[in-house]
Amino acid sequence: MLVSTMNDVPGQEIVKVIGEVAGLTVRSRGLGANFAAGFRALGGGEIHEYTQLLYQSRHEAIMRMCQHAMAYGANAVIAMRFDCNEIANTMSEVAAYGTAVVVKPTQ
Repeated sequence: MLVSTMNDVPGQEIVKVIGEVAGLTVRSRGLGANFAAGFRALGGGEIHEYTQLLYQSRHEAIMRMCQHAMAYGANAVIAMRFDCNEIANTMSEVAAYGTAVVVKPTQ
């Protein structure tokens, strides 16, 4: 499955537009990781526990978006974007969305 943030794909022709597809995940960090992150935040700098959580969440959201697109017969998603929100100050919601299309190589 080709995923692009662009509105087209160089070398590919869009032969069918299927429509919007999305993938979503909501995650919470465990108590131990929150405790460790709290200490790390006192010193400043990157909070590795939360960085890893968001990388995993983005990956999961993209995979779910791709599954949604494949279920409709798409072989690509264009104009892919992310949206992130916080829920109840304890959870992170990550959504990946874009336009499912069928592409073929240009002649």
